[in-house]
Amino acid sequence: MSKEAPYGWVVVWATFVCLALIFGVSYSFAAFFTSFAGEFAAQRADVSWIFGLSGLVYFALGTLGGILADRFGPGRVCASGMVLIALGLLLTSWAPALWMVYLSYGLLVGLGIAFVYTPSIASVQPWFTLRRGLAGGIASSGVGAGTLLVPVLVAMAIGTMPWREAMRVLALVVFVLGLLAAGLLRRAPSAGHPGAGGTASGLSLRETLRTPTFRWFYLATVLASPVMFIPFAHLSASARDLGLDEALAVGLVGLIGVGSLVGRFSIGLLADRLGRAQTLVLMQLSMGLSYLLWAAAGGHTLLVLFALWFGLSYGSIVSLLPAICMDLFGARAVSGIIGTLYSGAALGNLAGPVLAGAVFDRTGSYLPVLWACLALSALAAAASAKLLAARGPAY
Repeated sequence: MSKEAPYGWVVVWATFVCLALIFGVSYSFAAFFTSFAGEFAAQRADVSWIFGLSGLVYFALGTLGGILADRFGPGRVCASGMVLIALGLLLTSWAPALWMVYLSYGLLVGLGIAFVYTPSIASVQPWFTLRRGLAGGIASSGVGAGTLLVPVLVAMAIGTMPWREAMRVLALVVFVLGLLAAGLLRRAPSAGHPGAGGTASGLSLRETLRTPTFRWFYLATVLASPVMFIPFAHLSASARDLGLDEALAVGLVGLIGVGSLVGRFSIGLLADRLGRAQTLVLMQLSMGLSYLLWAAAGGHTLLVLFALWFGLSYGSIVSLLPAICMDLFGARAVSGIIGTLYSGAALGNLAGPVLAGAVFDRTGSYLPVLWACLALSALAAAASAKLLAARGPAY
């Protein structure tokens, strides 16, 4: 599009709401953790698999969500995802045993998130050219907003009502607000029409997968994903080991959300000026270097600085990925391409925190994990640097 249509900003804010809802639900798992363990007399490891399974499903099946959005349009697919999430939460509220929670929350909610995440964020990019980075940053900041607000509200609700009732309220909120936001999503004129064979420029998903550029991009995502998820699982535990109380330890994860919000809003402006691929390389390096603060931390101050620095870098990287996909491969199959790229994060979401915990159990220290994350970030930056020579969908 030579001129950016005003409706693109409606899509940006609708995507913001969609992402805030789905990741608010995902990270609200922490608020339900104790209730699950007590209700089903389960060990912490058994309960933790619910979150890991949900994350594995929505990252691994993001490709399917993207392909469906390319065919049927983002609004229909996202609406279906919201219905699945609401249904999964409702079934969880009735679950008589933990195995049913694995199915209803782990699989069904995970599938619903897969049908919302990729289609919604991918719908933003084709509406913009000059301000693509800014638009993507604002839209993806919904992840940070949802992470900050929804778990807190859920925890407050659990304090005043049984957890099953609180989950039904959450299901209703997702159903109503989710369908309203999904109904505002529209395919950009530059992206062609659903089922019409595609009038948009760019590469098909099959053509994209054959390119060396995509392979390097995918490798960078795989390498960076453990680095991005380990702090969410282990930073609070590390803080407790240093003697911090529970409120301060848990608050560090919230500070990651604060840094992420800042990164998602601000990095778009920098990326639009400096270049999105160049900015991605810098943010990969920045994320790795932030781990030096965690390694050196002996108390609260350095951990706070780490959480903010890491969050800014992490949020910037996540907001850049869809825009770079649009830059490199065009609008023709952008949803499917983004979904396929996100599948590279599935293993890191599940294996990174698990392996980090195993290392700590064996050595009694997170230091080997922190140095490994620094090395992985450097390798991810090197792989991302391979994108600098690519020049759009006809390369």
